[in-house]
Amino acid sequence: MADPVSTAAEAAHHGVDLVPVVVLLAAAVVAVPVFRRIGLGSVLGYLAAGLVIGPYGFGFFQDATSIIHVAELGVVLFLFIIGLEMQPSRLWSMRGEIFGLGALQVCLAIFALVWVGIALGYPVAASFVAGTGFVLTSTAIVMQMLQERGEMAQPKGRRMIAILLFEDLAIVPLLAIVAFLAPGGAEATLADRLQSVAIGLGAIAVLVVAGRWLLDPMFRLLARFGAREVMTAAALLVVLGAAVLMNAGGLSMAMGAFMAGVLLSESSFRHQLEADVEPFRGLLLGLFFLGVGMALDLDIIAANWTIIAISVPAFMALKMLVIYGVARLTKAPKSEAIERMVLMAQGGEFAFVLYAAATQFGILTPEWNANLTAIIIISMVLTPLMIILHGRLAPKAVASMDGVEAAEGLSGRVLLIGFGRFGQIVSQPLLARGHSVSIIDTDPEAIRTAAEYGFKVFYGDGSRLDILHAAGAQNASLILIAASDRDAISRTVELARHEFPLVPVLTRALSRQHALELLHHGAAFQIRETYESAMVMGREALARLGEPPEVVDEIVATVRAQDAERMALEQVGGMAESKALIHGNAQQAGGGHGSGH
Repeated sequence: MADPVSTAAEAAHHGVDLVPVVVLLAAAVVAVPVFRRIGLGSVLGYLAAGLVIGPYGFGFFQDATSIIHVAELGVVLFLFIIGLEMQPSRLWSMRGEIFGLGALQVCLAIFALVWVGIALGYPVAASFVAGTGFVLTSTAIVMQMLQERGEMAQPKGRRMIAILLFEDLAIVPLLAIVAFLAPGGAEATLADRLQSVAIGLGAIAVLVVAGRWLLDPMFRLLARFGAREVMTAAALLVVLGAAVLMNAGGLSMAMGAFMAGVLLSESSFRHQLEADVEPFRGLLLGLFFLGVGMALDLDIIAANWTIIAISVPAFMALKMLVIYGVARLTKAPKSEAIERMVLMAQGGEFAFVLYAAATQFGILTPEWNANLTAIIIISMVLTPLMIILHGRLAPKAVASMDGVEAAEGLSGRVLLIGFGRFGQIVSQPLLARGHSVSIIDTDPEAIRTAAEYGFKVFYGDGSRLDILHAAGAQNASLILIAASDRDAISRTVELARHEFPLVPVLTRALSRQHALELLHHGAAFQIRETYESAMVMGREALARLGEPPEVVDEIVATVRAQDAERMALEQVGGMAESKALIHGNAQQAGGGHGSGH
């Protein structure tokens, strides 16, 4: 009879092996913060970590391809979240960019990159597959970079997303072309091809029907039961189910997830779905980059270094040339064209799918496939470095001064410095009463926009003494500072009080600490930018809770008096001196719920 203790120990010994998971998490936790801290970005951190723990580093993992296949779910979830942000109306408004700009870039890039393979002596079919695979940009890298730079919602980011969406759509006909180019592929019957198209369209139809009439009622039903973990499971079920359905129909899994997101973009559960999926997306996308780093086969690079050394710059340079040309042809500014060129110069994850299919059909040999895969991975590794280089070397955008006049010889009774939203509101009572107001600002675009609404704003930096003199500060009855830069406001107050001590300075404060600093610099009056609006809201809240008007007036007056007393105490002894005058809710929260009266 077996010893139960030894049996249990053996079972524990042969249980789930957590070492690989710990290694992956440790690699990400160590590498990514370090790389972001030194300015190299999280993507390069993941790639470097993957190389270190992979077969050519410490050897914790030997099969990087299987990790990439699992981690491709990160790309799938990423596309789902993007789809949630793309309401059908917004997507429809992008149709010209998707099918115009996207198609133009893809077609011209395919034509250009095919010649690299031909020049290197590959057969035409293999050259077509090699070049086409490199045309398919890495959705994961570009989206991650756009998100880190905060450019996804900007017009230039939107145009790049449109191109990526077209490339994701293009994988379907490209795989069909690969099958057609295969030796003996022409023997496939028309009926077979029509059947494949019908299956793909059927998969799309099923997803659209489910998205429009089944998903929202399902989430509504699950929400009624109130189990958060079930809602998370349902969100993953929708994403992965859509991906599997599209894959079964011969389409892209990522495109299926994107369509599911679009169909749920107008659902009342959209924000909850995004919150449920986001943690998985981040982890799996990081795992994808780790897998790409592991898959960098140093033996293949060493054995074929000459052809790889020629191919990587050739593919990237030609693709960059096409991207730049298309951008300029479609009237994109030069700076945007260069940025798009740098961001989208690499091959992408869908190239692995295309090359694997071409190898299966006999168009590529296993050695060619390995070389091309290495070329794609190296281009992906180089992209974050190119972006950093671009950021450091690219000339800073210089704002156009067309239609903008510098401050010179101004003589308004009031000098208003800064004409953003705060400054615009401040100007209205003064102008309504007929006082002459000289306005200066440092944003040429804002100055031009103000001119369209009947304002004459001059260009000038109020934190410089020569500009204050040119703007007439020495003859003004009042200086109003409504700028939005904390340091600039402080410098201007200090400078104005020192140089023009007889002119009162009224200033905007960005916080309570900033207000104390401005009072120290000698401001005659400061107003925290959110103070008055917050007090008005507090007054309205009391009134809506049924408090009598006289009580409301009394409480608001008391709070204002206490705030003034706090400011006086804080000017002498710092922020800690006024704690006793703050109304907190800790005691209220600890004692249960009350009426508040």
